[in-house]
Amino acid sequence: MSNVIDFLERMGRDGKLRHASTKDMEGALEVAQIDPQLAAAILAKDSALIESLLGDSKIYCALMPGKQDEEEEGEGEDEAPSREESGIPSRDPLSRVTFAR
Repeated sequence: MSNVIDFLERMGRDGKLRHASTKDMEGALEVAQIDPQLAAAILAKDSALIESLLGDSKIYCALMPGKQDEEEEGEGEDEAPSREESGIPSRDPLSRVTFAR
């Protein structure tokens, strides 16, 4: 299989080989000792057949969100208390201002 990959890489790099006549391409495939079925697929420019002959398979993945309950129990318990509730002074200068009446 590595000779097929090497040949396809060389074909991608070499413009003369990529645009060669069918006869020249057949000769290059023979010199590279490419399997006849793969050679026919390369000559036909049939990428699906090349992939299947090389044993390439497509991998699919699907992600689906899980169901969420309308109102989960204990919701909000994990939230941190506000600064006022925790006794930590706020950095906001206006929070320290007291208005006299």
